[in-house]
Amino acid sequence: MAAHRVAVLALDGVTPLDLAIPTQIFTTRPETPYEMTLCALDTKVATTAGFALLAEGGLEQVRTADTVIVPGFEPLLSLPDAVLDTLAEARDRGRRVVSICTGAFALAAAGVLDGLHATTHWKHIDEFERSFPAVTVDRDVLYVDEGDVLTSAGVCCGIDLCVHIVRRDLGAEVANRIARGLVAAPHRDGGQAQYVPAPVAVAGEASLSGTRGWALQRLGEPLTLRVLARHAGLSQRTFMRRFTEETGTTPLQWVLNARLGRARELLETTDLSVDQVARDCGLGTAANLRLHFRRTLDTTPTAYRRTFTHSTSRSPVSSPAVPRTDQLPPGCPGPPAPAAATWG
Repeated sequence: MAAHRVAVLALDGVTPLDLAIPTQIFTTRPETPYEMTLCALDTKVATTAGFALLAEGGLEQVRTADTVIVPGFEPLLSLPDAVLDTLAEARDRGRRVVSICTGAFALAAAGVLDGLHATTHWKHIDEFERSFPAVTVDRDVLYVDEGDVLTSAGVCCGIDLCVHIVRRDLGAEVANRIARGLVAAPHRDGGQAQYVPAPVAVAGEASLSGTRGWALQRLGEPLTLRVLARHAGLSQRTFMRRFTEETGTTPLQWVLNARLGRARELLETTDLSVDQVARDCGLGTAANLRLHFRRTLDTTPTAYRRTFTHSTSRSPVSSPAVPRTDQLPPGCPGPPAPAAATWG
């Protein structure tokens, strides 16, 4: 494979987690063509965590890169003209330009996002919209793909975006392999959970996202392969193949994960009995719910509720929000709520 040069541009005030995401995903591997270089205006870069980083590359490496990625940084800091000019030049030359989280502020300041759709961290999205009226802000997505310009929402959405880029470049198999290595979902539907009560399609995403969203609204109903394939208008065989390519898992395993995610949310946010939780999430009986909790999470529903909720904070709900953990890998121990902590 021909080498694909990736420049990760660390700006002063860079967020270490945002920086770690692309440097991990685009590091050199035998099965990928990426050659990643950490770049900065100056060799030493201050981070929001109080320590400094040493960058091996400068703006010259950014100018020669095929893909330029700007991780999140403190958006109140002003950016040097040299940085803004370099980002604008990359866009003008047709290079792929990407931002993670508040890195969108740098792309917008350079004019890269003018006339395009973009997103950023939910905390800063109002400020972003006020500051850059030439940009159409999408609040309800994990990331936006505008071809050669891509932006992600807060923090962990950078994983979604970078895996999406790998999937675009190299196909689902390589992307899924990298996602599994990160113990991350190969693909997630949905938006920034702080604002959106139900999943919406990600810009440019695959055609079966509509069926997955439809299924998430009906977890308490029978969701067989036949039912899902019929909704998608495909044969069962074609549906199975395409679904697995897009999500990295089978339809029925995906449904089970979604139901467990919903059960976890109901246990955290309501006082519903375990029997009622089992019925509402589509697992039928308390015994079946306990079986899957023990297999997947190595705990019981009651113990899970004690661990991840406070009795004074729960109240019955008639229509709970769709869970944000439907795509978590089996066995992931973390709780799905609060969504801000889980998904950035």
